[in-house]
Amino acid sequence: MKVKKKSGINVGLFCAAAAVSLPLILLAPGRATKRQKAPFMGMNFAHRGLHSRDKSIPENSLEAFELASRAGYGMELDVQLSKDGQVVVFHDDTLERVCGVNARVDELTYEELKKLRLCGTEHTIPLFSEVLNTIRGRGPLIVELKNGKRNRELCEKTYKLLSDYRGQVCIESFNPMIVGWFHRHAKDLVRGQLAMPTSYYDKSMKRPMAFLLSHGFTNILCRPQFIAYRIGKKPLTVRLAERMGAMKVAWTSHEPKNEKKNDAVIFEFYKPRVNFK
Repeated sequence: MKVKKKSGINVGLFCAAAAVSLPLILLAPGRATKRQKAPFMGMNFAHRGLHSRDKSIPENSLEAFELASRAGYGMELDVQLSKDGQVVVFHDDTLERVCGVNARVDELTYEELKKLRLCGTEHTIPLFSEVLNTIRGRGPLIVELKNGKRNRELCEKTYKLLSDYRGQVCIESFNPMIVGWFHRHAKDLVRGQLAMPTSYYDKSMKRPMAFLLSHGFTNILCRPQFIAYRIGKKPLTVRLAERMGAMKVAWTSHEPKNEKKNDAVIFEFYKPRVNFK
């Protein structure tokens, strides 16, 4: 009877240990060295470049990145593929909001895309290579890879362009499989998981998946070294991942107070100090 009782206690302890350790395994971030973190810590990053509220300087335009570079800010931008496989800098899946055209970015070739105008200005949709040539290492860069139908191709082409770039760069995505690609193939680049509360995810995404993404349970797929979370209340699980070493990146800030308790801030429509740590 004593043996059975001891065995029962051991099983109970094992189950309790498993119940505690499993969430930690799922949430654990990747490790980044102090040297890897240094270019991004305490930096303010201009969201899609230093664009203006009145859209006279449009988001993700060469002018917006030139102004941000000249001011010394870090920069955040978005990349995706054109129909003919060019890596272009543009945020939305569709062209309607920014260019007034009822079409998807990946439905048009780059020759067709560059004929369009950003927010009614003379500015056009740039290639990622053109943006890199504009920035020229003047400020660290956060590159968001947009989720699409050709994610592997986007990862490979983006990494190829970054491999030839002399400047401080990290990558991020809402899709943990994209972040995971860089975890496997580009360990030299700091990588981050974009996330936000469950209610903010697109209605087309199934609720359970939105919950997993918003709470950091997909970290096991990509081991992000930072978590870029929408400003507001964070789930306990995300805060736990930060306690385990993930850098804290906040988006999108409209006031300097968001520098507090964060390691980096993505901002727009005001001009904060360049460094806050």
